[in-house]
Amino acid sequence: MEPFDYRRPGDAATAVRTVAADPSAVFLGGGTNLVDHLKLGVASPGLVVDVTSLTSSEISDHDGGLRIGAAVRNSDLAADRRVRERYPMLARALLAGASGQLRNMATTGGNPLQRTRCVYFQDVTTPCNKRSPGSGCSAIGGYTRYHAVLGASPECIATHPSDLAVALTALDAEVQVLGPVGERTIGFGELHRLPGDRPDRDTVLEHGELITAIDLPEAPIAVNSTYRKVRDRASYAFALVSVAAALRVENGIVRDSRIAFGGVAHKPWRATRAEEVLLDAPATEATYRQAAEAELADAVAVDGIDGGNGFKLPLLVNTLAATLRDLTGEAK
Repeated sequence: MEPFDYRRPGDAATAVRTVAADPSAVFLGGGTNLVDHLKLGVASPGLVVDVTSLTSSEISDHDGGLRIGAAVRNSDLAADRRVRERYPMLARALLAGASGQLRNMATTGGNPLQRTRCVYFQDVTTPCNKRSPGSGCSAIGGYTRYHAVLGASPECIATHPSDLAVALTALDAEVQVLGPVGERTIGFGELHRLPGDRPDRDTVLEHGELITAIDLPEAPIAVNSTYRKVRDRASYAFALVSVAAALRVENGIVRDSRIAFGGVAHKPWRATRAEEVLLDAPATEATYRQAAEAELADAVAVDGIDGGNGFKLPLLVNTLAATLRDLTGEAK
């Protein structure tokens, strides 16, 4: 691990100014991802600014929904009665991630900013455009089991690892940000980027901008929602594919839906094509599969030394259909 300076400012505004003034500075929240990267040599900041106690650790009612302070721990958010009753997909996504010990440390503001678990990104002996722009992508032609089938580029085929972020995308959450020029609000679906020719940038946040809270809008449809994650192990594993979904069905017809996918792209993937297919269509297995296939119309599987990731396409169709069946109470 490279030596670095450490500071703990007294307020969020000072922390923002401190990081904005130093290109080598980073924020430290729960540290569950950053500390790993410090040890691996993936990250080597000159200055670490601790913001653990500078943003709210409260969950409060807000405009019919909820405001979640950036310092709220993942375990506390998953256990909150309002979240479990009004946004069950969010609680289930949180409990599907990591381990109990990690959820006790990880924060609401930090979890969506965790970086890819692509094995080549974390191996500093291999070329990686996300870690070292212009060096190449070792994943292309390499081990691709966990890699993207949607929205990838010739520069990067990594996927985003956060389960929480998939649910927040489906729920149309909003991100409250404090930066060196003031506050701004970002729709959660616009927070993360596709790789394009700048895979080193995961989000639209500028250097020095700090997430202070995440707002969940009032969403009656979310009462009937869930999160399903398919992975290689029953726990403590990242998603091969995942689905966050909410569904409203009246007299056998789908009247509204919210769907997002995880494990398939460089960002949480909002499935708008699938939602369009579902709208005012019969709530049947055939419709659910048509919706998934429509969303995957532009998907591209990647060959690899492990057999590639083409299995993700039928797996995602099956996972979405199973998730929506559960929400309608329909037997297979």
